[in-house]
Amino acid sequence: MIIVMKHGSTQENVDKIVEVLKAHGLGANLSTGAQATIIGVLGDKSRLADANLELMDGVEKCVPIMHSYKLASREMCPDGRVAEVGGQRIGGKQLVLMAGPCAVESEEQILEAAQGVKAAGATFLRGGAYKPRTSPYAFQGMEDEGFKLLRKAADATGLKVVSEVISHDQIDTAAKYCDMFQVGARNMQNFRLLREIGRSKVPVLLKRGIASTIEEWLDAAEYIMSEGNYNVVLCERGIRTFETATRNTLDVSAVPVVKERSSLPIIIDPSHAAGKSRYIESLSLAGIAAGADGLIIEVHPEPKVAMSDAAQQLTIPEYQALVKKVGAVAAAVGRELPC
Repeated sequence: MIIVMKHGSTQENVDKIVEVLKAHGLGANLSTGAQATIIGVLGDKSRLADANLELMDGVEKCVPIMHSYKLASREMCPDGRVAEVGGQRIGGKQLVLMAGPCAVESEEQILEAAQGVKAAGATFLRGGAYKPRTSPYAFQGMEDEGFKLLRKAADATGLKVVSEVISHDQIDTAAKYCDMFQVGARNMQNFRLLREIGRSKVPVLLKRGIASTIEEWLDAAEYIMSEGNYNVVLCERGIRTFETATRNTLDVSAVPVVKERSSLPIIIDPSHAAGKSRYIESLSLAGIAAGADGLIIEVHPEPKVAMSDAAQQLTIPEYQALVKKVGAVAAAVGRELPC
């Protein structure tokens, strides 16, 4: 349930309602927007049976939230949330650009990639240190050494680091090197991992599962947010369908649906959706046109020799050319690239 305060209600009005909620063993999430202050009630609202909240000073109305995802809902935060990652804001007018190789392979490779994507306008360096692969014989990543190399390259170029955490026991180590954790598609419903990441308070990029509904995806975000971590960014990376022309099918329609139902920022991963570098440009532009808050794209200095996902990685010049086109579409829909 949410409590919508009247325009002009005082802080004292809000504080008294919060006191009533706490007295009934419930939590409160405050969202102050341009039009009104909204108090989200956290917990079993049946405890409020004897509390006439709508009669309290400053209350406009009480509205039930029917979704299972309360904190992630649009009702809880009508103006939308902005994720904060070390001073970088995700959401709002400015787009975020994340780029880098599928996997960290060497110090030289990740530094060259970082320099290239930085020059193109990216503000986040992506790269896999731990690589959960379909085949146990495929390259599994450089593990903790990969985190260290990501941090070194990012520090040298002024970028933020986003990298995947695949197990709850990696969190403490990864937090030393990453500005933002990524939860991959295979782990979207790893609920223990989601809870532990929520407790870590490290910002998180939550990818959609390969066969998950939007409702299930938002429920996964709720696991993180229920532990007090509201810096959650969703990532549409393609879902599994009957189509075989691409690796996955990019669900562009997920962007406006998420914007309608949820307050969370959402970005697009065209690399994993396409599986082929020649389709990345079209999918990127479509995602931005649909209202996505940014892109995460795989970029490698020499994709032909990449140790994983070679076919879906752009060269640095290809990425630089793409960003220029993204800027044109962004301007057409009232958005802008990072300065």
